[in-house]
This record gives sequence, structure tokens and C-alpha cells, in this order.
Amino acid sequence: MTAHDPSANGHAESGHSGLSSGFRPTARVSPNFITEIIERDLKEGRYPQVVTRFPPEPSGYAHLGHVFASFLDFQTAEQYGGRYHLRMDDTNPALATQEYADAIADDLRWLGWDWGTHLYYASDNFERYYAYAEQLITQGDAYVDSVSPDEMARLRGNATTPGTPSPYRSRTPEENLDLFRRMRAGEFSDGEHALRARIDLSSPNMKLRDPVLYRILRGHHYRTGEQWCIYPMYDFQHPLQDALEGVTHSMCSLEFVDNRAIYDWLMEKLGFEPRPRQYEFGRRGLEYTMTSKRKLRRLIEEKVVNGWDDPRMPTLRAQRRLGVTPEAVRAFAAQIGVSRTNRTVDISVYENAVRDDLNHRAPRVMAVLDPLPVTLSGVEGERTLSLPYWPFDVVRDSPDGLVDLPDGQRVTPEEAVRQVPLSSELYIEREDFHADPPKGYKRLTPGGTVRLRGAGIIRADRFDTDEAGQITRVHARLLGEGAKAGGVIHWVSAAHALKAEFRLYDRLFRVPNPEGENPEDSGSGVNPPDFDPEHMSHENEAVPVDAGFLRFLNPGSLRIYRGFVEPSVAQDPQDTRYQFERQGYFWRDPVDSREDALVFGRIITLKDTWGKGAQAAPARTAEPSRTAARKEDAVPAAPQKVHALSPEQEAEVTRLGSLGVAAADARTLARDSQLLAFVNMAVPDSTFAQVASWTVNDLSGLLRAGEVKVSAADLGPLAGLLAGGQITTRVARDTLARSAASGEAPAAIIEREGLNASLSAMELQDAIQAVLTANPDKVEAYRGGRTALMGFFTGQVMRATGGKADPKQVAAELTRALSGD
Repeated sequence: MTAHDPSANGHAESGHSGLSSGFRPTARVSPNFITEIIERDLKEGRYPQVVTRFPPEPSGYAHLGHVFASFLDFQTAEQYGGRYHLRMDDTNPALATQEYADAIADDLRWLGWDWGTHLYYASDNFERYYAYAEQLITQGDAYVDSVSPDEMARLRGNATTPGTPSPYRSRTPEENLDLFRRMRAGEFSDGEHALRARIDLSSPNMKLRDPVLYRILRGHHYRTGEQWCIYPMYDFQHPLQDALEGVTHSMCSLEFVDNRAIYDWLMEKLGFEPRPRQYEFGRRGLEYTMTSKRKLRRLIEEKVVNGWDDPRMPTLRAQRRLGVTPEAVRAFAAQIGVSRTNRTVDISVYENAVRDDLNHRAPRVMAVLDPLPVTLSGVEGERTLSLPYWPFDVVRDSPDGLVDLPDGQRVTPEEAVRQVPLSSELYIEREDFHADPPKGYKRLTPGGTVRLRGAGIIRADRFDTDEAGQITRVHARLLGEGAKAGGVIHWVSAAHALKAEFRLYDRLFRVPNPEGENPEDSGSGVNPPDFDPEHMSHENEAVPVDAGFLRFLNPGSLRIYRGFVEPSVAQDPQDTRYQFERQGYFWRDPVDSREDALVFGRIITLKDTWGKGAQAAPARTAEPSRTAARKEDAVPAAPQKVHALSPEQEAEVTRLGSLGVAAADARTLARDSQLLAFVNMAVPDSTFAQVASWTVNDLSGLLRAGEVKVSAADLGPLAGLLAGGQITTRVARDTLARSAASGEAPAAIIEREGLNASLSAMELQDAIQAVLTANPDKVEAYRGGRTALMGFFTGQVMRATGGKADPKQVAAELTRALSGD
């Protein structure tokens, strides 16, 4: 057996010759110890091309834990002009299935990874692994052991005692080869023999004390059937597969650091050159969830959830069904940072990435989840109101001053409206009317006023009740000009609204670490937001002592309401994400929703309600979850600890608010001493609020990982350039990311690269002409009446000018050019 030549299998491809030739990667992964190693290897010419691989085991669906690892594997290779592989590590016949393999590949494609033809299955190389095993036996580097598994473990010794040779360690290569071939032929029962490497029984690294390379394991393999009854162990198969594929940098999580010695031993004994190298990075856990496939399968088997795609699950399939976009997931992965230590990521980092993505993607419409009828006088006939899809702040933050309609067209804010009917019969939220309001209540009350979103101010004159005292209808009047109101509520026209089911999803667990919480402390963590024991299913009453992580289930992880949504959604594409005013971000469930039976699932709340601790129970009542945990798995509705802000933190929120910091950002900073220490280095002037916003929303993950090299004091000038209109939002954020990674002051980057330079009239006209020339069909369509294409042209020009052009000037020049003047 000779050393492997990657080109022999057609896997070698031409690539960049390395940094010495002038190649500089486009930044995709923040600089870290692995990128430093890769740059050194390329500079020294160790490898002609970077090749990485992502090797999931197809024993379940891809989950959020895979996101960071796949991002690191795939984006690192792309950053350095290399290639990346997807590999199914399917050596366990008891767990691997084609369903899981296909689902993993599909979900990773959805995430945005494209490995081309480089999809591999470990099982395709079973014959080659076997041949390498025979080579080791022939060389005297492996032997067949016949002791029991318990005896083998005893003979290995421990941290203070060296291992003892097995009585079978002295078998000759001929004896071992004969036994190994008989193992393959199926002559022995499971566990009767095992093939072990002959390395070093006295090594302080227990992994090197003659590890098992092959075991006898009968079972049906989903790709090879009953062809094999012996299967390679991970420590044997994985490095061999890396070498066969031509992988150069094999990245894995920190628990495999001791396994690297076996990896290097195999590469040396089998003569692979150039050989791959293994590098370990810290794992990234995520609060309020778990990624153990065994435990996820238990949730499914015990009917806690409705399968791998239940929107409360941490699988990518579930996140897709929930309505999260791949852009949001990738943004989350980019924020985490690479280090040599394990850490748990605050789930708010993920949730905020989802919110940030949806805030600029989701048009605003109105939906009433828990309807209360309102008869409105003062409305003559029916009216049709033109209400904006987008609030001013979102439009202002758009780089080109345009926004997206649900049908995908980019239009000016004035064009981004929908038609909403107003009639004398309405629905409002039941919680938006209170017959005996508490202090500070700013919604509708008897004799009080409130503003209907976009329709005017109404006053409640009286209300009806049923025999039980339940309010059944409110009678109100639409007031004229000059009326005042302290609050705003949403509504829908009863005659035109569409019936819909609303599923409010929330965190599946009510503690940050459901796998590691003290089982005696079932009250740890915070109450779920809107937790209301009186309104939970009576099936959820007790948990047995041995329920383990199931005792930490959140009983409010799914609540169902039946209400109405405004009719404008009827013509929108199925995949439109909405912000239902005051309710959260929603979209139509892709599995259960139909045209005649709308089902909307909440993707995420508008704000992080968990961070505020327990809240008052809502007045409205939801139907019990159709997948509520069974009685023996439920969570007791006992009072729990509330992690509210301390007096010192409240004082910090007040101080930050006085500097203009948004309330949500101030609370996040007050809770996180690391973020607060960073932002307090900024100059407390008019730019401070913007620096605080960047700290919370753009830099928090990198700061917690210790990956930010720039000072907060250097961010003030960048915020000043943005506020003064000298740079666009896109330029500001791109420069912020580069500065955080390099440590160079962002204002210096902008000055050096001329990013704040305005375009001359001639440069703008040249850019516009280039865009029009490249899109003659769209020019013809625009001149034929499709004026909404103005958004497309504006976006193309903004991209062509690197975001430097003034959107208003672009719109004016485009209008002139498209009119033919």
C-alpha cells in the first residue's frame, strides 16, 4: 500500500498558490488561530490549496450546533480560495439512515453552502479502510485482541497507572491477518474480537494505549446492507477519509484534542504525504436548548414535539419551518467567534440576529389574535385606507432609500402601501379594552379614547356582557379632528378580515442549561414570559423525579389562538414574513396553512421578553398546545426565581438612557459587564447612542469571545460620519467589521480608501448608463409601465457605486435617464 495521491481520485483541483504570490483572502471569518495557521501554511507552500470538510453523522437532522462548525469549515475554505467537502460519517449501521443524510444535505444547501460535486460518504470507502487495516497488521502496527471489553478497559490502566499488555498483543502478523479476515467473514459473534493499534500502553495520553480500530457489529447498513459485519472506529476512519479526500486542515471541536495523536500516528504509519492536520476549536453551546440527538429523539418519541421539524426544535429543518431565514442563521454564526475554549452562547445573540434580519424584511400588517367585537358609529359606509407597510425608521435605514414589497419589488416609501378596509364592525384585541383599568393603562376604557392605527381616534361609549360578566362587545364612536388619545391599538374590519390560526412559539425549555441544571432545583431559571398557570392544560401537572431534562420544559412553548388578519395578506406570496403590529414576526406555516385555512406561526417576538423576568399574566386565554407534554413530563406551575435588574443595573439603564441609548440596548449593556466596560470607553457625546447600538447588535458576540481589537473610543468618529451623511449605513457596518478584526481605527480606513468621497456627476451618470445597458429588458419594461422597477435600478446603481451615491440624486438621475431625456 502506497501513500495517497489526491489527484488519483480526481479530487485535486487547481487553486491559489498561496500568500507569497500576492493572494489576499476576502474576509469571511474573523481572524483567529486557525486562519493564522492557514496563512502560514500557504505562505510556506505546504499545500497548493486549502481543503476543508464538514463531517456530520447522519443519525439525526442538522441542528443549530452544526451551524458554527459548518460556517467555520466552509467559509474558511472559501475565504482562502480553496474548496470544501460535505461528508457523511456513516460508519454506525445502527444510527445512520438515508433520510438523515438527505435531510442534512438539503438543510446545509438551504443555509447557503455549495460543495458542488464534493459530497462523500464514509461508507463508500469501507473496502479501502479494510485494506489500510491489513497494511497496519502486516507492518506489525495492529493486532487482533480477544479479551472482553471490560477486561480491555482494565488493562489500559488509568491516569496514574500504565497499561498492561493483553495476552494476545504478541500474536504474529500472520495470526492477526487470519483472524481479521475471519472477523470480516462473519465467523465470530459481536464483541468476540477487536482490531487494536499497537502504539504505547504507557503513554500519558490514554487515547494512545492501543485504541480499537475495528469492532464486530452486525446490523443492516442503509447503503451497504449486510455486506459488512465489521465496522471501523471513528479514530481510524476519520483521518483516513480526510487523507483520501485530500483535506488539508481538519477542524474539529475541543473534545478531540487527545485524538489528534492517533490521527498523526496513522498518517505517519500509512505514509500519507502531504498529510492533513487536525486542529481543535472550542465548542459553542446555546442557552435554553440542547443539541444531543439522543435527547432530541426522546422529545419526538415521547410526543413532547411533533417531529424533527417542530418549530420549537433546534434543528435547521425546524428553523426553516419556523420562518427563520438562512441569512439570519449565517449572521448569527459570523458573530460567534473562534477560540480555543468551549463556551455557551447567550441565545439572545441568535434571537437578535433573527430580529435584525426580519426588521428590514417583514412588512407591517395588522392581525387580531384574541378578538373582541367593536361596533363603531361615526363611520358612514365603508372606507379604504392606504396604510404604509414600513415605518419611517426602517425606510431611513435602507441603504438606497427603498423598501421591498411582499411581491419582491423594490419601491419608494410612498409606493410601499397596502389597502385596508374600515367599516363599522371591527375586531380589536380583548386585552386592549379594560372595563376597570389599572393605573397607567393607555388603551381603550369606558369613556376613554384611543387611536386606531391609521384610522383615527375612537371613544368607548358602553359595552355589553354575557351572563358570566364576560365582555362581549364594545360600542364606540369615531371622533373628529382635534381629538386626543394616549395610546394606539391595532384592529381589523370584521366584514373583510380573514380567519386564521396563530401559533405562538417560544423557547422549549425554561432554564438556560436544561442538560446541566441541578435536578433538585426545578425552580431555577426565570418564568417563561406570559406564563399563566390558570390557562395551561390540566394535563401539565406533575413531573416524576427521574424525568431529567424533561422537568425543565416550558409549558408555554406553544400557545394557539384563533383570530383574524387583515385581507391584504391574501395576495402575498406564501413565504412572506410579516410583522403583525405589537404581536411579533409571523409567516404562514408551510406545512399546515392552506388558502382556506390560514395558519400563522410566530417566528419571534418583537423584543426579548425573557430578559425582563416574569411578567403579569395576559388577560386573553390561549388554547392548550396540541403537543403539550404528557402528564408525567410536564412542568409544575410552582413559583420560580426571577432574574430582574438589580438597583445598580437599573441606575445604569437610567444613565445610559440619558445619553440617548435605546431602552433595550441599555438593559442589555447593564446586564453584561463586559459589554458595558467596552462601551464606557466611548466619548459620552452625541455619537454615544450609535456606539452603544453597534456594541449590542454588531459586536457583542465578538466582544464576549475576546475577538474585538478596536477601542470604543475609535467608533465615535465613525458614528459622526454616519450621522453627518458622509457615509452610508452599509459602509459604516462594513468598516466596523473590518476595524473590529484588525484594530485599525474605522475613520482611518474610510479616509485611506476614500469611502467617504462623494461621486462626481459624471461618475454617477457613467454608473447609471452601465446599469441600463446591462438590463435592456427591464428598461423596456419600465418604459412600458412597470414603474416599480425603479427600485431595481436604484439598487443596482447603489451597488455599482459602492453605496457612495446619494439615493435622492440617484432617483432623480435615473428618472431622467429612463425617460429618454
